[in-house]
Amino acid sequence: MESLFGLSHDSTLLIWTLLVIVVLVMLIAKYKWNPFVTLLVSALALGLLAGMEYQTLIKSITGGLGGTLGTIAIVIGLGTMLGKMMAESGGAERIANTLVDRFGEKRVHWAMMLVGFVVGIPVFFEVGVILLIPVVFMVARKTKMPLLQIGIPILAGLSTVHGLVPPHPAPMIAIGAYDANLGKTILYSILVGLPTAIIAGPLFGKFIGKRIQVTPPAELAEQFAAKSVRDLPGFGITLLTILFPVILMLIGSVADILDPEAVNSFTPFAKFIGHEVIALLIAAVFSFFSLGFARGFKKEDISRFTNECLAPTATIILIIGGGGAFKQVLIDSGVGGAIAAVATQSHVNIILFAWLVAALIRVATGSATVAMTTAAGIVAPVLAVSTGVNIELVVLATGAGSLVLSHVNDAGFWMIKEFFGMSVVQTLKTWTVMETLLSVVGLIFIMILSVFV
Repeated sequence: MESLFGLSHDSTLLIWTLLVIVVLVMLIAKYKWNPFVTLLVSALALGLLAGMEYQTLIKSITGGLGGTLGTIAIVIGLGTMLGKMMAESGGAERIANTLVDRFGEKRVHWAMMLVGFVVGIPVFFEVGVILLIPVVFMVARKTKMPLLQIGIPILAGLSTVHGLVPPHPAPMIAIGAYDANLGKTILYSILVGLPTAIIAGPLFGKFIGKRIQVTPPAELAEQFAAKSVRDLPGFGITLLTILFPVILMLIGSVADILDPEAVNSFTPFAKFIGHEVIALLIAAVFSFFSLGFARGFKKEDISRFTNECLAPTATIILIIGGGGAFKQVLIDSGVGGAIAAVATQSHVNIILFAWLVAALIRVATGSATVAMTTAAGIVAPVLAVSTGVNIELVVLATGAGSLVLSHVNDAGFWMIKEFFGMSVVQTLKTWTVMETLLSVVGLIFIMILSVFV
């Protein structure tokens, strides 16, 4: 790659990246290009501008797309079936009714944040969204509240635990890299996470819900809508069905923490059933019985439900794959490394430094997990020579940084955009602002906590 105006290789790389992202947003927002095609074209353009070899670039794009969809496509498929069974049986309506009755219509968005926080602890962010989307649509319809006022609190709860709370993979990677204490990290993550999720969730959700009105895509809203069910399933069995994958993943995580060397023969089995794909497969099959046959549906009904619910997810899956391809080109072209180099040259407070490194990599690559993993590798040597630092808070700062400014190169951005039926600009004003609030408010609480611990 030729350097621009005598600038260094890294600076040139960052300029090309910025340019490609601006063009990408314009093509989708202004010229209404198909997001999947635009993401692939942008990935190609960036790879060529960065000087990647043709064959390497093709491998990067196909590998990024396949790697992203390897798990997520299965998760979305199985999760959608579980959501469909909840909708058809009236289970989503039962959960919505119970929450509205317990909290009252005016405070139901607070209940949503807690639901997101609890369900999100053992499951991946994407899995949590798929599981809870039917509940969001149902509560919004029942309470006549703006969709975003219900949706943003759930997303804030899910996203907070994804970035901050073990046993999520990203915090666990940082705990390992920094040699932090797991128990203390969990305690501090809840102390920091709950108030952060409250500000970015119910409070911001109420503010933005009044200003941006969105309606979910008709096909999705229809398949997750209340059906004319005579009697609704019990709250207990419905909650067990939706939490079944959560419980299985929690068993896997706990077994791994208590027995990391797999000395006990139960541990490999627990980790197997706790893998998100296996857990969701078991839960989906369980839902055919608990919310299907038990509700009087015939085998033909269940076959029809599970077939028809997959069609609306095809676009979402392709767009997420396109985001994965773009992310992989960013990593393979050296953009992540260029950002790390810029961050390492600055002399700042170690907690702030960890947040900044993770934030810069997150903005470039679009992945919270990649940002956390890469940042942990950069921060660990600096942390090793620093004294008087609370290591657990550095873990949380890295996690908070990895959530900042989710935009067009993040698969989650496209997922939220499609599920909530928003434009790119609306998604930037809602989801991106919420993620940035989580990140910045989280950092503020971590800095306050660092005074006392």
